[in-house]
Amino acid sequence: MSTRISGRVFVVQDNIDTDQIIPAEYLNLIPTIKEEYDKLGSYALKGLPESLYPIPFVNPGAEDSEYSIIVAGRNFGCGSSREHAPIALGSANCHVVVAESFARIFFRNSMSTGEVYPCECAERLCESFKTGDTAVVDMEKLTIINETTGKVYSLKPLGDVKPVVDAGGLFNYARQNGMISQNK
Repeated sequence: MSTRISGRVFVVQDNIDTDQIIPAEYLNLIPTIKEEYDKLGSYALKGLPESLYPIPFVNPGAEDSEYSIIVAGRNFGCGSSREHAPIALGSANCHVVVAESFARIFFRNSMSTGEVYPCECAERLCESFKTGDTAVVDMEKLTIINETTGKVYSLKPLGDVKPVVDAGGLFNYARQNGMISQNK
């Protein structure tokens, strides 16, 4: 299955932790309740310091972000094991995070929830993109194209993770492949 994601880019640097992705005060929201899932998106990346990130990922009063792609540095999603982090990003309408590296637990939670594709890049891209650039992530060609500059960069293969995210997460993947009952 070919996956191409296009949209505006939000750029962050190294060591973006889960408390910056979704601050602890919002962890009382239950993602399985539709209204609360939708609300989680409005708080995505709300923990970023305004002094370093003056442009908000989600505009005040909105539930969705205008940025469908995040480009990050090293160790994205470090900190706690909260699965609310990739869920908040997915709820905000982000579809892919391209980072130099991911914290292991964030990577696994992204796959398990099916909310965002955690794509590793072959080089440091958070210095080559600016917030507001437009890009296309092509997971078949393993590239990200900065449409603002015209430059093309390589991504590392997602391997067995891609079909799980394509399915919408681990449980949906298991149901679709007969590993567990179709009953929810």
